[in-house]
Amino acid sequence: MAEVARRAWQRMLSGRRLDLLNPSPLDIEIEDIAHGLSRVARWNGQTFGPHAFSVAQHCLLVERIAGMIRPRLDPPSRLAALLHDGAEYVIGDLISPFKAAVGIDYKAFEIRLLCAIHLRFGLPATLSETLAALIKRADRLAAYLEATQLAGFEVAEARRIFGPVRGVPAITLTAEPADTVQSRYLRRFKELSQAVGNEA
Repeated sequence: MAEVARRAWQRMLSGRRLDLLNPSPLDIEIEDIAHGLSRVARWNGQTFGPHAFSVAQHCLLVERIAGMIRPRLDPPSRLAALLHDGAEYVIGDLISPFKAAVGIDYKAFEIRLLCAIHLRFGLPATLSETLAALIKRADRLAAYLEATQLAGFEVAEARRIFGPVRGVPAITLTAEPADTVQSRYLRRFKELSQAVGNEA
């Protein structure tokens, strides 16, 4: 009897079947991403308040901070910031220490999926070093705000972990319900996508 191959795809609510080992941009839908990210908790759910602070809300925050750092940031770059953790709709949000323990294979899988997401929505598979650095800086500032406002970190502890943080924006965070964040994420995606289309 032939050995049955292990299933390497996930069925999405859109009906798509995403091959996790060889993801195709054609099997990626923004509705699936928004739904998944709005239900994946940052900080493994260890945050204050009645709702988890989701990856979708984090992505909205990163896009906002990137625009504050560079006010003339164009719509494609803002879209890349919004989608920067898009792969986590499938793989979840592993905290950094665990990612390091898992090793490079995990990171390669994450990058492969993110490249497919970029291609699906008209972005280059790989971002420029300048844009990647901007998003990383915004991501670090967002993590610092989340850590100190929602995850119970003391300021000194957060500065040790996230390094020197310059230009921390005056943003007050409150974790929102998943459905609210999902709607906000989809609305912002639509705004940026339309702007990208208008530029073409």
